[in-house]
Amino acid sequence: MDHVDRAGIEDAARRIAGHVRRTPVHVVGAGDPWLAAGGCLKLELLQHTGTFKPRGAFNRILATKERGELDPAVGIVVASGGNAGMANAYAAASVGVPATVFVPTTSSPTKLRRLHEYGATVEMRGTEYAEAYDAAMEHVAATGAVYCHAYDQPEIVAGAGTLGLELLEQLAEIRQEVDTVMVAVGGGGLMSGVATALEGFAHVVGVEPTRAPTFHDALAAGEPVDVAVSGVAADSLGARRLGSIAWEVARRTQASSVLVDDEAILVARRQVWDRYRLALEAGAAAPVAALVSGAYRPADGERVAVVLCGANTDPSDLA
Repeated sequence: MDHVDRAGIEDAARRIAGHVRRTPVHVVGAGDPWLAAGGCLKLELLQHTGTFKPRGAFNRILATKERGELDPAVGIVVASGGNAGMANAYAAASVGVPATVFVPTTSSPTKLRRLHEYGATVEMRGTEYAEAYDAAMEHVAATGAVYCHAYDQPEIVAGAGTLGLELLEQLAEIRQEVDTVMVAVGGGGLMSGVATALEGFAHVVGVEPTRAPTFHDALAAGEPVDVAVSGVAADSLGARRLGSIAWEVARRTQASSVLVDDEAILVARRQVWDRYRLALEAGAAAPVAALVSGAYRPADGERVAVVLCGANTDPSDLA
């Protein structure tokens, strides 16, 4: 399937139940510096491997296993030296199949160490993601391994969308409502999954760095386009082009884009630490940065949920 809908996300939720954590929702108190009464934080940084990515990884791997496409001797392959690589390595190990992860030579030593800890075979190719991706595709052709895309496969997006269903369920349990959900955007997998899950319930705002504006530039051009990527959040929001699924969903659901600069991201990351003692990676601080900097100003009475989606960071500069 090339399309993601709510039914697919509900299927994903059933499939990955018991494999991923139901991450908490924190309703903000009086005097919160960013959100008015009725706002909340979705603490997805507490997910396995420190990001939302295992939701899609488990859905992709388990779905291919159900269809008989997953060779248990060959397993899966992914091109990513970051969060997607770790999530898929973790999910593959949990399911009991091997994982091969192709990474550029510029990948973080810390993340490479964690890939090995999750039992992945790590192959280094080139200096950019595109070269690692090409090598992964060659591996798929040669071995028949199941490819798990970092953000632009229906099962990956549907898995990410389970976060949106979960948020709605949790808010209903505490009799809270939401008008707007703010998420970080790189390739758009999280945004498109959550926007699909929340279609008809809440508006999604995608927040991205000014130095990696995949969604913003796609809206300006009328289609996904390549962008130059740099800045403090490039390790997690460094996709060079918005995914095709994200583009289709964004147009259908009227998701909107907000840009934040590196300084605002770093200030927001520090404020989250100071107030909540939560160590966010830079990319995950982007939605908070939009509120702190005033790049996004909620209307009076607007109930906003902010997804804090990743914790894979060096916290030494937060002490």
